[in-house]
Amino acid sequence: MRGSGASQGSWLATRWAHLNGPGRVGGVDLARGLAVLGMFAAHLLVIDDPISWTDPSTWTAVVQGRSSILFATLAGVSIGLATGGPTPPSGRAMRSARRRLVVRAGLLGLLGLLLILTGVPVSVILPAYAILFVCAAPLTALPARALLPLAAGLALVMPFVQIVLDALPVWQTPTGADLSLVLGWHYPFTTWIVFVVAGLGVARAGVARLGVQVWMLAAGALLAIVAYGMDAATAADPQPEDSFGGAVWTARAHSSGLLEVIGSGGFALAVVGACLLLCRTPARWAVLPLRAVGAMPLTAYTLQLVVWAITAAVVLGDTGDLAGFRALAPFWPFALGTIVFATGWALAVGRGPLEWVFDRVARLATRSVEPRAE
Repeated sequence: MRGSGASQGSWLATRWAHLNGPGRVGGVDLARGLAVLGMFAAHLLVIDDPISWTDPSTWTAVVQGRSSILFATLAGVSIGLATGGPTPPSGRAMRSARRRLVVRAGLLGLLGLLLILTGVPVSVILPAYAILFVCAAPLTALPARALLPLAAGLALVMPFVQIVLDALPVWQTPTGADLSLVLGWHYPFTTWIVFVVAGLGVARAGVARLGVQVWMLAAGALLAIVAYGMDAATAADPQPEDSFGGAVWTARAHSSGLLEVIGSGGFALAVVGACLLLCRTPARWAVLPLRAVGAMPLTAYTLQLVVWAITAAVVLGDTGDLAGFRALAPFWPFALGTIVFATGWALAVGRGPLEWVFDRVARLATRSVEPRAE
């Protein structure tokens, strides 16, 4: 009996440590949970108006574009934490970590294509994630003092390049439309690498450090205020801009404009910093369900789209009927269901199912190519 009780205690402790042990950064999980639910809102709610901070009825527009950018920034943070945090490995250990990262990228790309085939009318972010992971792999050995200036430089340059890339004739062809889906071009890696590099940079700076957390909140808020303020002061038309200068000088969601990159990138840094600071307080227990969602973001994101496809097929007879599905008012059932599922799974089982599978496959695939010790 004593052995059984000890085993039960060890089992519970292992599950509890998955969310609260020294290997978890609670604030990062909280930010990921908010990003996942924000993407749910962007998919499932009807949001017509641009955000106006003086009009609370428009505040739900904060999820447009910003949730996915927060998601991308956190991808960079996760890559940094998975490759050593502030002290990345070197030599064989770094090569092994990079191989696992590339294998995960391949799995993400495959899963993204499968989700696209469901016909659910959303821009699936996973193909873009896959490319971003591959692009980030060579940068994992760089320190924060190189990564953060690199992110800043890319933020200032890539919006100008993006306008040229988006204007290429290939996107207007049937082949270009398919290529756009495969590349996740709604989240163009050529510009969104900015957010991943910034996230990787703060992970290398040490997201567990109080000074870094305060800096993220302050610097991110300042960037957001400046960029959104300049957009409000100079932009008259919220619709897609016709001129090169207008297309660059905008904070419109999913424009990849200069002001969106700076403003929404700053917003993402501020949110992560605020979540990290909040989780230094007893409030971290109140937000444990959101942290559980953030501990299994891939599972939560995928489950949302799979349940959406099944429900739409059964109820509407068409997985692509966006207006019809939104008319079912699915956001709260999806959000609350995801929170309950993630919390229960984390406390009863541990790691998210897709997270576990991806990690196991990546480790098995890279183990077969690791050089044997002499």
